[in-house]
Amino acid sequence: MNMKVTVLFGAGSIGLAIVRRVAAGGHIVLADYNEQNALAAAQTLENAGFTCSTIQADLGSRESIQQVIAHAQQFGDIYHLVNAAGVSPSQAPVSEILRVDMYGTAVLLEEFGKVIANGGSGIVISSQSGHRLGALPQEQSDALATTPTEQLLSLPFVQAITDTLKAYQYSKRCNVLRVMFEATRWGKRGATINSISPGIIITPLAADELKGPRGEGYRKMLSASPAGRAGTPDEVGDLAEFLMSSRGRFISGADLLIDGGCTASYWYGDLQYLKATH
Repeated sequence: MNMKVTVLFGAGSIGLAIVRRVAAGGHIVLADYNEQNALAAAQTLENAGFTCSTIQADLGSRESIQQVIAHAQQFGDIYHLVNAAGVSPSQAPVSEILRVDMYGTAVLLEEFGKVIANGGSGIVISSQSGHRLGALPQEQSDALATTPTEQLLSLPFVQAITDTLKAYQYSKRCNVLRVMFEATRWGKRGATINSISPGIIITPLAADELKGPRGEGYRKMLSASPAGRAGTPDEVGDLAEFLMSSRGRFISGADLLIDGGCTASYWYGDLQYLKATH
């Protein structure tokens, strides 16, 4: 078999919206920490005419990432990488957020950068949360972008993080900076890599949050944002499709916010009250 292969880490709503737009006629590898999630997603995709395989994967493990690559290469050349995996501040302790979201994403970009096909493209799903961190000292930004992956979590300012939200914000800022750094390497293979930073997107998890104890705060934030609503996975999928298509070939190493204006309002508009809690 020699098909164009799309690898998706994290078989959730956003990742699936992206692969449905870019992977027709090829082979989709669904890599998820919970393989049952991947199997359920594969059945849905196969019922819609896509060709899939699944593999259990831990984003925070280089060995696991290498196993995913070896699995994918059985089917052909890897043309697309979509990273929609990760853990949130309410799901995991600081050490796990840094291991998966910061280190894991850096390793993923490094390992796939060695094998991505000429004409290929990648998307990393980051978060608006990384844009709420404020400006970092240039030496910290440079360190997050360029430090060898195995030394990343040993950086003194990373080891000093004790709050899960800060761990998440630093991880997402690192994702964006790492994409910039890796774009220079991916370009030598004729491939592009970009990140997308969504705001609140309605997924099953987000829908539960809106109904949960913090739901009122989320609804207030959304209503006060410029768009006045949450986003949909399809809107993120549309943006990713553009970036990964022939129309987006001049875009690499970029981060695109898709948050209905929440970040703009957080810094300069009606959502400035959130700064006190962030």
